[in-house]
Amino acid sequence: MKKKIALITGATSGIGEATTRRLADNGFDVIITGRRSDRLTNLKGELEKNGTRVLDLCFDVRVESEVKSAVENLPDSWKDIDVLVNNAGLAAGLSALQEGDTDDWNRMIDTNVKGLLYVTRYVSPLMIERGKGHIINIGSIAGKEVYPNGNVYCATKHAVDALTKGMRIDMLRHNIKVTQVCPGAVETEFSVVRFHGDEVRAAKVYEGFDNLIAEDIADCILFAISRPDHVNINDMTVMPTAQATGTIFNKKP
Repeated sequence: MKKKIALITGATSGIGEATTRRLADNGFDVIITGRRSDRLTNLKGELEKNGTRVLDLCFDVRVESEVKSAVENLPDSWKDIDVLVNNAGLAAGLSALQEGDTDDWNRMIDTNVKGLLYVTRYVSPLMIERGKGHIINIGSIAGKEVYPNGNVYCATKHAVDALTKGMRIDMLRHNIKVTQVCPGAVETEFSVVRFHGDEVRAAKVYEGFDNLIAEDIADCILFAISRPDHVNINDMTVMPTAQATGTIFNKKP
């Protein structure tokens, strides 16, 4: 029996890597993408040892020409993509709008919004041609509310929320499912990236409570894509038990 194929962006760490492993463990062949070729190569080698078929594609989702080339040059045996996980995303900086770094803004907008659009633009026609597929967009609690100094990051994730709803409408007549998964506090490289490599500051974000881990979100994705054909999970918001909103936590000393 032919295995299903999943394409995961940002597969070199965090939620993307955990999702790749979870889907491989559950019978998927995987197309893994990211900018760090060494990590892609290592992950590919590890998964192939366990019998998973893997195609690694090193490109930057922010560059439309790279996305277009990667998808249009897929080998025929990899074109029947059943699941697209738009995971690549980041936060950069945490400051008031009037003090914001425009380089950080462009990085977030180009990755979180335009990158998701580019990948979906070139992968979705492959699904439409077959009349089936499932698109998973990784949103955030920041796409449901706005918190202090989160301005542009929250705006990008609100855009993901709106784009997911728009995709659901556009893909409806093509029998393609669309799901958004919105995590709260997940300890990955997220805060290290947000604070430009300051690991001490990043670690403080997760002190005093049991945060989510990447595997928790991978489990949610697996649940969504394993529902019967007539069931679509439109939206999931997933929080640690100790988190009520983007900024309110039950932290212990």
